[in-house]
Amino acid sequence: MALLPILHYPDARLRQAAKPVGKITPEILELVENMAETMYDAPGCGLAANQVGVALRIFVIDTAAEDEPSDLRVFINPEILELDGVQTWEEGCLSFPGVTEEIKRAEHVKVRALDRAGVPFELEADGLLAVAIQHETDHLNGVLMIDKLSALKKRMMGRKLAKAKQEDARD
Repeated sequence: MALLPILHYPDARLRQAAKPVGKITPEILELVENMAETMYDAPGCGLAANQVGVALRIFVIDTAAEDEPSDLRVFINPEILELDGVQTWEEGCLSFPGVTEEIKRAEHVKVRALDRAGVPFELEADGLLAVAIQHETDHLNGVLMIDKLSALKKRMMGRKLAKAKQEDARD
């Protein structure tokens, strides 16, 4: 397994819509393992393939609390079937290091995808898992959390990103 470089905003590759996975090959499985290792190392609770420069419809999520065992979930070719309700969540993103923003999302989501063995599944989720599924699906469609913000919040996020980069440069 290997750690993969995570693309940071405003890298143009983050805006590219990902293509469906045609066949689950050993290379796809290796990518999934590397994505999971990269997500845990970052640390984060979700990572989409296009965040590591691979334009394929794959993401990994683990929303288990720190005191709980890992609950890694793999979504290949995910498709959101239903969205219901509204919730606001303080979201972060590995492509926006050091920045969090309140984002409105559906409270409940139903998704269909393939697991790492290529077996189709459907999942209904709410809370953090629902937020993570929507966030990572947005990534696969080239949509970023900054796109969900008002013009004022976008400017403020830009300042936060610049400040975080300055702090990283000092470390």
